Amino acid sequence: MNNILVIKLRYIGDVLLATPTLRAIKAARPDVRITMMVNRGTEDVLSGNPDVDEIMVLDKGSLGAQSRLIAGLRGRQFDTVIDLTDGDRSAFLTWISGASVRIGFNDEHRWRGRYYTEVVPPVPTVRHRIDRDLDALKPLSIQAGSKDPQLWLMPEEKNRADQLLHQLGIQQSQSFVILQPGARYWFKAWPPERFAELADRLTSQHGCQVLVGGSEQDLDVAQQIQQRATCHAIIMAGRTTIKQFAAIAKKSSLFVGSDSGAMHMASAVGTPVVALFGPSSPREWGPRGGPVEVLYKEIDCRSCFHPTCTRGEENCMKLISVEEVMAAAGHMMGRPRMAVL
Repeated sequence: MNNILVIKLRYIGDVLLATPTLRAIKAARPDVRITMMVNRGTEDVLSGNPDVDEIMVLDKGSLGAQSRLIAGLRGRQFDTVIDLTDGDRSAFLTWISGASVRIGFNDEHRWRGRYYTEVVPPVPTVRHRIDRDLDALKPLSIQAGSKDPQLWLMPEEKNRADQLLHQLGIQQSQSFVILQPGARYWFKAWPPERFAELADRLTSQHGCQVLVGGSEQDLDVAQQIQQRATCHAIIMAGRTTIKQFAAIAKKSSLFVGSDSGAMHMASAVGTPVVALFGPSSPREWGPRGGPVEVLYKEIDCRSCFHPTCTRGEENCMKLISVEEVMAAAGHMMGRPRMAVL
């Protein structure tokens, strides 16, 4: 085992949660060369990570680029491929690599299992995604030490974060919190009017500044929060890169948001997190790293993983009250910060 390819063709949070697996491989075999293949838009999660020797980026939309990548895989002479994606496309890429050892998941017992030389046995109980990824190392007799995800920040990224905070009018001598209203799916999102009320109560009770984060797609909901709040909530949505957001989160006193890549990044850099969970389980997707308090009603939300949730006001996210979030926020803001990279 000298030349390993690790494949994780998912989202930002998924890639970040795979970093303990990379660290475990490198700790067990420092001489091994590790290449990681990820989707375009998630590669910055791995930049600066000493456990990765090379990052391969897969462009979803370009057939030409994908064809060139596939054609070049065999020439890379990987002897081991670990597919952490649990998907048909990644299974095919694992097989086409020509590696003699090909490890992957096939919980659905699909045809893709034939592409692997080792299929990771499914576990009947719910396990955290980090622990599940680490199961892929059992055929290699590799065990993990630390299971916390890592996000490496370079000085220039911290400087760019400071510049943006200055542009936004944030006074770094005064504490600030990040509210992250966006979610990949609407049924994972907490209502914007509750974020607005939370912003007002945080500023009045804790005297902090409020940043409303998110991607460009979250600008509309960020503006709704700003308009509804009586405090001066500052919109950061759509203004940051992955690392810029992480560097700003590291400086913040608190992060409040739903199950998302931003939540995992904030926790990875040691920021106290209040995590709002609805249809997804924190036992599988909970943040790891810094101090965290999870609010989760544990109702059966499996039927909500489509656009026709019929719970109305009993929606799993609407069951989380502003009072509960405020109580959790007050508790977390008094916690000492973790020392992280």
